[in-house]
Amino acid sequence: MGLKKLRKKINELDEHIIKLLNTRANITLDIGKEKDKTKKKIYAPAREKEVYKNILQNNKGPLEDNSLKAIYREVMSASLALEKKIKVAYLGPEATFTHLASLSKFGSSVEYLSCENINDVFKEVEKGRADYGVVPIENSTEGAITYTLDMFVNSELKICSEILFEISQNLISNSPLSKISKIYSKAEVFGQCRLWLERNLPRAVLIDVASTTAAAKKAKSLSNSAAIASELAAKVYNLKIVASSIEDNSDNMTRFLVIGKNEVPYTGKDKTSIVFSVKDKVGVLYDMLAPFKKNKINLTKIESRPSKRGAWKYHFFIDFEGYHEDKKVKIALDALSKHCHYLKILGSYPKF
Repeated sequence: MGLKKLRKKINELDEHIIKLLNTRANITLDIGKEKDKTKKKIYAPAREKEVYKNILQNNKGPLEDNSLKAIYREVMSASLALEKKIKVAYLGPEATFTHLASLSKFGSSVEYLSCENINDVFKEVEKGRADYGVVPIENSTEGAITYTLDMFVNSELKICSEILFEISQNLISNSPLSKISKIYSKAEVFGQCRLWLERNLPRAVLIDVASTTAAAKKAKSLSNSAAIASELAAKVYNLKIVASSIEDNSDNMTRFLVIGKNEVPYTGKDKTSIVFSVKDKVGVLYDMLAPFKKNKINLTKIESRPSKRGAWKYHFFIDFEGYHEDKKVKIALDALSKHCHYLKILGSYPKF
């Protein structure tokens, strides 16, 4: 057909796509007005899940599913911004993995608020200065983020959604590998790269800092220093990637939670998170789990934390499949509550 004619066809298609996108945007504005009448929240995780499901089912290629999903993430992000300017608080600063996870969820059209710590993310949402917050909850290599778990005990915020984000760690520096004597990063990041560091930089001093972005700043300003951080951090701070994908586990995933003030509606494929403390008696752990087994509810996570209300007193955090208003879930939770001093539903949200 020839390059000129092919490019002309691309231009014609682009014009058509732009018209369709603006038609979609106008419908989005109408949806926003309807939501405003019924006081519904603009961000709807269940609808987000439905859109992704539809586009992936209809994708016949050659675009890969991940590429198409990334395109629609930005389409939906722009739609959210049209309906209402949403602000998302995240554990910062810029270029941290929580920032990257937030972008993967909400896209680039919403407003972001960087917070110094997890406590501040909760506070910004609780005080209404942010609509949603994004916090890490667990890593597939290093386990639970205990500070996030502790925050849920006293907070009334709800879990609205979850983000499963693949973590690729990079050694970044302006010094060659042979010259690096100090490495900056977070303690859990060092844990994710322990074997690589032992093999390649066994004599380097590992220095724990508040974030991977803070690590990148140190590597930028100090000679013979490096950071373990994201590829974006390397770009932002003009550092070279000395070694990429240095995590020990190739399936290194971190799970993040989206927190907000409102419950998320039922979707039919949901997950629920709860926290509780149990009465101290013989067989209490069996009593705790038995209602879930009896009602055939699949537990996906169990974690315990000291309650800080007395020696050897614990809070238990459980994730399970199902919505908190499901009949069998309500039966199980009622049975569990008889053995508890305290029980709180942290949220039901779409299972991605």
